[in-house]
Amino acid sequence: MKKVIVIGAGFSGLAAATGLADKGYDVTILEKNSMAGGRARVFEAEGFTFDMGPSWYWMPDIFDNYFAKFNKKTSDYYDLVRLDPSYAVILEGNETIALPAGVDKLEALFEEMEPGSGAKFREFLRQAEYKYDVGINQFVWKPSRSISEFVSVKLLYDVVRLDVFQSFAKHIRKFFTDDKILKLMEFPILFLGATPENTPAMYSLMNYAEMQLGTWYPMGGMHKIVKGMVALAEEKGVKILYNQEVQKVVVNNGIAKQVITSQGTFDTDAVVASADYHHVEDKILGQTYRNYDEEYWDKRVMAPSSLLFYLGVNKRIPKLLHHNLFFDEDFSLHAHEIYTEPKWPSKPLFYASAPSVTDSSVAPEGCENIFLLIPVAPDLEDTEEMREKYYSILMERLEKYCGTSIRDSVVYKRSYAHRDFKQDYHAFKGNAYGLANTLMQTALLKPTLKSKKIQNFYYTGQLTVPGPGVPPSLISGLLVASELDKEMR
Repeated sequence: MKKVIVIGAGFSGLAAATGLADKGYDVTILEKNSMAGGRARVFEAEGFTFDMGPSWYWMPDIFDNYFAKFNKKTSDYYDLVRLDPSYAVILEGNETIALPAGVDKLEALFEEMEPGSGAKFREFLRQAEYKYDVGINQFVWKPSRSISEFVSVKLLYDVVRLDVFQSFAKHIRKFFTDDKILKLMEFPILFLGATPENTPAMYSLMNYAEMQLGTWYPMGGMHKIVKGMVALAEEKGVKILYNQEVQKVVVNNGIAKQVITSQGTFDTDAVVASADYHHVEDKILGQTYRNYDEEYWDKRVMAPSSLLFYLGVNKRIPKLLHHNLFFDEDFSLHAHEIYTEPKWPSKPLFYASAPSVTDSSVAPEGCENIFLLIPVAPDLEDTEEMREKYYSILMERLEKYCGTSIRDSVVYKRSYAHRDFKQDYHAFKGNAYGLANTLMQTALLKPTLKSKKIQNFYYTGQLTVPGPGVPPSLISGLLVASELDKEMR
């Protein structure tokens, strides 16, 4: 059996390892931290269970297809519930729009907000469905290693219909003029790490994922997905070793031979790096074996980092849904202070999640589990004073919206930002989401999944194809497993 070392037990690393083990490889994952999941780790404190990262379960078909690939079902590992309403958007003056589950209800909501928009919403969704089908089921499965992958009459036809060269902002304004509807439709683009003006219209597929396929939640928390993936990987024979920070890869004659960690040395026939791409190049491989120099990386448009707060509150909080988006300040100003003139935001938008609204197991009885997130520019100075400043800003707005005091009921509090992302994940510039999905960072224009200088070395995860997010990370892992197997054979 050929031995493969996978660096990192995040979603892409687990997917790559499981895919390779299923193909008959002897696979070992070396994980820096004490548990699997990467940014989707979990921790417990004072009776609360906190998911540390991803909190949205979209594109359920991709998770279903992942487990089905190994003759399993998601229900073998966790129980899903569909959220209804999907989420709440809080606008200026604390006006609240709760997005219902189901296209018929959404059409009625849009028609009420902008007469005549119901039919336009259906047409928008019809086009978005095509983009989802082509983009998710075909486009993102291309390894993007050669232009020849994209040279076909059918694909050129698809590219035109995918609106790759039109911005999402321009595309959406063909259908709607109401400012509130525009905010609702542009919200999912935030997950892609760029402004709607700089994101290809192809990504209306995110609206289809959100509105047609639904917003879901795995009972027990998002880490249940990780636990399921770990169980499946181990069933396939994957060995996962924790507290094994990789320090060096030994390369002889252009072939990776060994992986050295803080705990030992591991022989290998191939390596898949699911760790931060830049860190692997800069610190593990070094100058000789880099695909890209420092200037290249500095020119990349990064998706935002995040300032996070994990709060345990000893009472229930009125008005909060499971997902709550506070768009009560100027979106364009906040975006400008992330992408154009990077700095801590003047008037931040933020996201509040209260999974205990849906799941009583994540908080003690009568208590609330709250997760707060501000998207912020990467590579900012991250101090305790700055974190506390924004904690006060968020809590003041949250208390005003909910109509109750919260701060005096917080029995557990933990913050997390740039320096934590760097320490825990070696995240380039402290990013949280990877590369922004701009036109100039799509497909062939992303960092390649294969080393140009090491014959048996591959990359997977949010800094390579197909891009950031949990579903793309699953696809990235399986894609790399397929490419490695094809070339090893």
